[in-house]
Amino acid sequence: MKKQKIPKEYSIIIGGAAGQGSRKAGLIIAKLFNKLGYQIYIYEDYQSLIRGGHNFSQITATEGGLANKKEKIDFLLAMDKQAIEKHKSKLKKDGFLFFNSDKIEEKGIGISADKIVKELNGLPVMANIALIAGLAKGIGISWNILETILREDLPKEVEKNLSVAKKSYSIVETVIKIEKIKHSESELMTGNEATALGLKAGGLDIYFAYPMTPASSILHYFASKQKETGIIAIQSENEIAVASEAIGAAYAGKRSAVGTSGGGFALMTETISLSAQAEVPFMAINSQRMGPATGVPTYGAQSDLLFTLNPGHGDFEKFVVAPANGEESFYWSGKLLNLAWKYQTPAILLTDKDVSEGTFSVSKNIFKKIKKEKELVWLGKGEYKRYEITKNGLSPLAYPGNSEAVVKVNSYEHNQFGISEEVDKQVIKAMQDKRLAKFELMKKEADTLDVIKIFGNKNSKTILVAWGSTVLAAKEVAERLGIKMVQPIMLSPFPKKQITKAFSGAKKIICVETNATGQMTQLLRANGFKIDKSILRYDAQLFSTEELQAKLKKEI
Repeated sequence: MKKQKIPKEYSIIIGGAAGQGSRKAGLIIAKLFNKLGYQIYIYEDYQSLIRGGHNFSQITATEGGLANKKEKIDFLLAMDKQAIEKHKSKLKKDGFLFFNSDKIEEKGIGISADKIVKELNGLPVMANIALIAGLAKGIGISWNILETILREDLPKEVEKNLSVAKKSYSIVETVIKIEKIKHSESELMTGNEATALGLKAGGLDIYFAYPMTPASSILHYFASKQKETGIIAIQSENEIAVASEAIGAAYAGKRSAVGTSGGGFALMTETISLSAQAEVPFMAINSQRMGPATGVPTYGAQSDLLFTLNPGHGDFEKFVVAPANGEESFYWSGKLLNLAWKYQTPAILLTDKDVSEGTFSVSKNIFKKIKKEKELVWLGKGEYKRYEITKNGLSPLAYPGNSEAVVKVNSYEHNQFGISEEVDKQVIKAMQDKRLAKFELMKKEADTLDVIKIFGNKNSKTILVAWGSTVLAAKEVAERLGIKMVQPIMLSPFPKKQITKAFSGAKKIICVETNATGQMTQLLRANGFKIDKSILRYDAQLFSTEELQAKLKKEI
């Protein structure tokens, strides 16, 4: 097997107690490396605590491709003793430890962060800025770059933060020079931020949600950007209300979306059936976390796949898409919003904690690929039939307020005007046939879209299948080992033609995912594909590149 060149990359952990600002610090460190041209992924690890415990951000910066979480790290920034205890063993032999010497006694690059902050009358949380500045100097990043990023990212107490940074920067020596590399311009954003921007590009009018990790930051984004975006953000009392309000808004002609995690999505399933029967567009984000029930609320898993493919009762089709990074989150959230309105049906973005809350480099070119597409609207000719039977199953939309149309939608079976029907078997069958025709059209459109991706050695007879956040490690491992990797993105309608072509000639197919029952394996087998092995992780953690590579070597 021909192995691919391993790109230059660096892995950094900054950790401390909740409240010490490790997440913000991690983002600033990522921006330093992004400024040097590196592609970024930030893995966020935090407990459901406001204070105490241990939080850390792990930043991976690579010169090419998708970055992913690593077992071994090049730099550790420790804000407290617990960060040393948990992460020092991960440091490579030639790695560097930066630590707050006012709290920790260790060998490495000690920075008297608390003392610097106190001397300059700063706030205790500014100790993380002292460590960041020490790292910047230690790896040879110019003061101008550091100052620019700090001014952009610290809207409050800017000058005081800069004073702390300048003092720390001046007392640390450069120990390694990280060179700038050439790369296309990109922006750093979380998967949830990218999802929000994709919804905006697709024409979103209103976002409804009840806060539930890890989807909550979509609500926070829209709530903080209402004036800039013109999109209304509404927090309701529970997920049943959220879903019902979204249906009401869509009926009134406003593009709406909702976001939640598995427990909240469970409460929405009756409304998803309502969307299908009433043919009212419904767009949902289900960001998976470790479950069942409350589970492990701030950690990830991919255990909602089969549930998300089969929400609600009755016979109906829906769109389900699982993105793996920020760019896919942007593109598919906008695309799904358009598809929901085109086909007047449910559409679900199935993401997970490590995609939703992870931070990615996102190419600016992706923002040109989504725009609002017009839905099929009634042209005002003849008597309006909300459920007019057409050859392709799509009935023109009209909205309340149109003086020429009575717009009646119905959760009961109904005739073409939307009047309930329980007796006439011909009408009942005709309406189901109408919806089935629409579903066939959805399948045909899915076949025209790029709903799978292929990486690695495309001629390899060994195929690794990964979806969602597992793609981050699987792509890199496939390229290292010289095997083929297939990423299904659209999961409903199931892209059987494209996957059949991708699997052609395979002698061994291995599926990797973060759940206990191999749900993607079950889906593929249900569609007639032979899967030889499942590699599973279900301890609420993301696969690291090294771990997956070791497991895969045993299988091939």
